[in-house]
Amino acid sequence: MTAQQDTRPHAAAKPVRWAADTVAMVREGARVRLDYSAQSLWRVDRMIEDIRREGPPHGAVQNALRGFGAYAGEVIVRETGAEWWATGGEYWVRTPDGRIWDPIDEARRAYGGHGSLRLLCRDAATAR
Repeated sequence: MTAQQDTRPHAAAKPVRWAADTVAMVREGARVRLDYSAQSLWRVDRMIEDIRREGPPHGAVQNALRGFGAYAGEVIVRETGAEWWATGGEYWVRTPDGRIWDPIDEARRAYGGHGSLRLLCRDAATAR
């Protein structure tokens, strides 16, 4: 366990695991390497768009979208010094300026054609 993991809030446990699972899933299944950089969110947005074009029902991709959102949230955490927060089973990211971001919902919005994890991260990083 790293020092970063030792000091992270309890709320980070699930989304950090979902993000790591997503990194492993796309590396093995799609042969795409994600490195927790803001630039990698271009690839994530493209993967979500590709899935959307295939047309599976939302229920069939719900866990993948949650993982993509958690991955984007973890990118925001690492890029901005934000923290994961949780209430009632919902997870979001709070940046140091006090703003709240919902990357998991943004992944769902991206699947619907109305969101972008790359743009969410950009906005969170410039909001400092």
